Amino acid sequence: MSAVIDALTQRARVTPDEVVLSWTEGALTAAELISEVSSLAARFTGEGSPVGVALDNGPAWVITDLALILAGRPSVPIPPFFTATQRHHALTDAGAGLLITIGETEEDLPLPGGRIRLIITGIGARDLHPGTAKITYTSGSTGAPKGVCLSQAQMEGVAGSLVSVLGRDRAGLHMPVLPLAVLLENVAGLYATLLAGGRYHAVGLAEAGMGEAFRPDFARLLTAVAATGATTLILVPELLRGLIAAQAALKLDHRLEMIAVGGARVAPALLATAAATGLPVVEGYGLSECASVVALNTPDDAHPGTVGRPLPHLTVTLSDDGEILVSPRPFLGYVGGQRGPDVVATGDIGAFDSEGRLRVEGRKSNTLITAFGRNVSPEWVESELLAEPQILQAMVLGEAEATLSALIVPMPGVDPVQVEAALARANSRLPDYARIGEWRLVPPFDPATGQVTANGRPRRDVLRHAHAPSPSQAA
Repeated sequence: MSAVIDALTQRARVTPDEVVLSWTEGALTAAELISEVSSLAARFTGEGSPVGVALDNGPAWVITDLALILAGRPSVPIPPFFTATQRHHALTDAGAGLLITIGETEEDLPLPGGRIRLIITGIGARDLHPGTAKITYTSGSTGAPKGVCLSQAQMEGVAGSLVSVLGRDRAGLHMPVLPLAVLLENVAGLYATLLAGGRYHAVGLAEAGMGEAFRPDFARLLTAVAATGATTLILVPELLRGLIAAQAALKLDHRLEMIAVGGARVAPALLATAAATGLPVVEGYGLSECASVVALNTPDDAHPGTVGRPLPHLTVTLSDDGEILVSPRPFLGYVGGQRGPDVVATGDIGAFDSEGRLRVEGRKSNTLITAFGRNVSPEWVESELLAEPQILQAMVLGEAEATLSALIVPMPGVDPVQVEAALARANSRLPDYARIGEWRLVPPFDPATGQVTANGRPRRDVLRHAHAPSPSQAA
């Protein structure tokens, strides 16, 4: 049985009129939500192949996800930013026999907030790891992303740990900004909110300013946050930078108590800027193979430069060369692959401070060795560049070179002189061997061609190839 379903059932019994799911046009109490979930779950009993879910954020997504849990059917969330090729691969690779998408006619199934359509795909079944409840795909640099199989217990282990670390009294109103098809929002946003006794306000992506995934409307995002009274958000660093700029410009009153940021390294300078504008940001760390969150700072114990203490249900250690290792068995395995390992080697290099907080220094495979023999994590330097509001995206190069160089995407309306000043400020926070010597302005990194991941991380090989030769000083 699912802890999330149990928690909802208990709330329906004890406080049946308490609103647990809301959206702009309506709301559902605990009793109403359980009723909707149970009704939809009845349609999924019997044949047990995975079910693809291609819906916008909203009540229909939430009800569908919970109904699949109740029915014991594995789900395959399809992020809206997937290409048609990636979507087809995910459904085929997982063996999804059914696809749930947006309904458009009166014959489609009505749910609160809209209609859904159930499409039989005709895709053949696959042998999945026993206990698979969700198969999550992260966007790859090709059309064939890898499917991570997770049990409901593994996902709820993360959600339950977040509740124990943050406390139930922090369960207010959570508004999704990332797609619910992204594991971080699904587990740390939806499941943790429902377990903690909070309300999930499921606005659509366009309403949250995220109608175009990689071209956010930050003014609209901030306006939605203020209008809904959201108390918690989950963001990636690029969205945080935009929200900071919007708050500095609009100065709207809000009720935010915590903004959790993960997906890439965040510079302490950016966290300080967020605090100065009245945005309560804490940094965390995780990966899909650990059902999202591994470690998190808390609002009462936030230490910039670290990602906080590991969640209590996990054991986090370091290898001899500093690689972050996570156990016990945080995922079941990949689709079509062997059983997941008991200890996951993350590929990230880290260290612990004297009080047990984890610091993530960069990807093991990305470390640059300069011509002077200095090891430099490009993520470290990039985080300092991205702390400057004039810089939208950046990728650092410099393997075997005397000085580091960078590809820079400026914020709209920013000219080269402003970029040069921003680079100078970032360099002033870095030691000599990690400073940027040469740089070049380039067009925005393009997700459609695999230049960035869903979290905005640069795909280095793709970008190096697209912008060869090495960058030189901009005019």
